[in-house]
Amino acid sequence: MTVASAIPTSQKPMSAALWGLLLLLGAIWGGAFFFVGIAVAEIQPLTLVLLRVATAALLLQVWLRIRGLSFATVLPVAGSFFGLALLNNVVPFSLMFIGQTAIGAGLASVLNATTPFWTLIIAGLLVRDERLTFNRAAGILLGIAGTAVMIGPGLAAGIGGPVWAKFCLIGTALSYACAFTFARRLKGIEPEIVATGQLTASAIIMLPIVLLVDGVSGAAGASLSTWAAVAALASLSTAFAYIIFFNLIAKAGSTNTSLVTLIVPVSAILLGVLFLGERLELFEVGGMALIGLGLATIDGRLFNRR
Repeated sequence: MTVASAIPTSQKPMSAALWGLLLLLGAIWGGAFFFVGIAVAEIQPLTLVLLRVATAALLLQVWLRIRGLSFATVLPVAGSFFGLALLNNVVPFSLMFIGQTAIGAGLASVLNATTPFWTLIIAGLLVRDERLTFNRAAGILLGIAGTAVMIGPGLAAGIGGPVWAKFCLIGTALSYACAFTFARRLKGIEPEIVATGQLTASAIIMLPIVLLVDGVSGAAGASLSTWAAVAALASLSTAFAYIIFFNLIAKAGSTNTSLVTLIVPVSAILLGVLFLGERLELFEVGGMALIGLGLATIDGRLFNRR
């Protein structure tokens, strides 16, 4: 056995292809803010969550039929899909929504960006090949600092929010971290099947909640443009995104995949500049540079070469 083959996959530097998938996923989830911004103006938030996961689940069920894949082979672990749905969709979506009723989006983004830090701790304790390394810890801290700098004045304006709301966003990050680690137990299953199982379970869980809270009128009177945004959110930012996500979990590990939470706010800002004519501020450029340095530190190859 060579030294390289003895190193666990998640401890090796990610390949260019995996970095490309991670950046693509960050861009797609950054774009989700546009679709949510349009849809939530006319659709109740919990109803929107249900429409998002249910539509994505339906699309993926059709995709499985086209590919000739079936759930029959994974029925013994079907309960795991409900656990994953709770950790990766229902709990974090709900905590984020509750928390953002009392604190600003800037502080929420920074607290959500701590997800890789919590993933590193949880996965380091529970997963054999996800050990804590100096490069990972330093890179994640640089990324969190970069997110804080990139938010700039928006962060300062929201720092004074109530403690319970901040704990909601920390709970969101912790829930995602647990989900990333939990998903490792399903890495032997096709990513499309895992994505379909998680989203189907999420829809089943959300349906009675939405009927109880919003009734059947949560999307009443929504315009055609709003439904187009829901369709894009479900197909691109959910169904397709989760196929990429579970591919990354299987091939790059939970800690590396959690780095997407550092890329998402960068993507959202750049998309705003490109398509909405928003101005790119100097502090945003500085924050992006710090995040880039953090990702390079985690990857390690640049510094090892030097």
